[in-house]
Amino acid sequence: MEQTWRWFGPDDVVTLHDARQAGATGIVTALHHIPYGVIWSVEEIEKRKAEIAAPGLGLRWSVVESLPVHERVKLGEGDLEPIFDAYRQSLRNLAACGIRTVCYNFMPVLDWTRTQLDYVTASGARALRFNLHEYVAFDWLLLERPGATDGISEDVLRRARAWFDTSTEADRTRLIANINAGLPGAYDRYDISGFRRLLDRYKGMDATTLRGNLARFLKAVVPTAEEVGVNLCIHPDDPPRPLFGLARVVSTGDDLATILAMVDSPANGITLCSGSLGAHPTNDVPAIARAVAHRIWFAHLRNVARDPDGSFMEADHLGGDTDMVALIEVLLTEERRRKAAGAAHWQIPLRPDHGHEMLDDIGKGAFPGYSAIGRLRGLAEIRGVMAALSHGHRPG
Repeated sequence: MEQTWRWFGPDDVVTLHDARQAGATGIVTALHHIPYGVIWSVEEIEKRKAEIAAPGLGLRWSVVESLPVHERVKLGEGDLEPIFDAYRQSLRNLAACGIRTVCYNFMPVLDWTRTQLDYVTASGARALRFNLHEYVAFDWLLLERPGATDGISEDVLRRARAWFDTSTEADRTRLIANINAGLPGAYDRYDISGFRRLLDRYKGMDATTLRGNLARFLKAVVPTAEEVGVNLCIHPDDPPRPLFGLARVVSTGDDLATILAMVDSPANGITLCSGSLGAHPTNDVPAIARAVAHRIWFAHLRNVARDPDGSFMEADHLGGDTDMVALIEVLLTEERRRKAAGAAHWQIPLRPDHGHEMLDDIGKGAFPGYSAIGRLRGLAEIRGVMAALSHGHRPG
């Protein structure tokens, strides 16, 4: 598998030199400064490519993460043809620049949700964590959303109330900021009233409607992707559960199968995120990967440890509840199948995802989950598993 590294652009405190020293050869990035729905021009793409391929680095722009889907597409709101046209043209321009793997997500409002960004692990490292009772305290007692307590156990409600009653203003401000951290980069950050206004746009939308809006998007853009040789790969929901009354449609193996059937094309593919899928209590991530392996064009490898109440935290890459060795074996087996079939692009790009903040990286201000040393450790562990599993398949 191609070893890649997410880089958030020139303002990222983790540099391209850091990525190269970690052992990556491919970079995963996006043109974060371009507003949603605006065409990515060849000039802007080539400028970013040149930064990545600077002499002495030995890097290439391997994967786009993400070419974002405009919120109006998820809402099915208004005349979407100009937005679809812009997306299609961006795909053409990326293909013209030699970039053929494009990750995207279809999560309403939030790209990901955590309640703690600096949970202190037993080793003293910092991890991302989703505490269900803190999420419920936000949704029920700060946001005051009707229906926030539906389906929530009495124990979790009790702990949410206890957290709220003992929290300081600083605690509440921190929780609001942590929830806001999952808003896409192009969004401003919101107070409670602003967050309510965001959610109001989705009032009444169920999973069937959201799924229909995703199908409409795929039917509009996948033919262009196939025509120009770009593989689109949808990212699973993070976490894979309804939040704030918002539907989720990319959370399980059945969801992925449904999406692949919406447009039966190799260009309609999957980003296999082991952490997002692994946060769902019934998901067997290696089994899901095996079922959709022929459409996995990109892999995020991370692990989570689940609690019985639905809370979870980012674990070590080889720890947590997902059998990472079994998952990597599925991906390597699929690569060998593609190579034997004569596929021109048989490698699956992978990146270590959501490393712990540790050692000298603590307090450096990296994007949450994207400090250097924790990801370096994760990539090294993954590389070791790959080497061990590949040992018996070496030629000669």
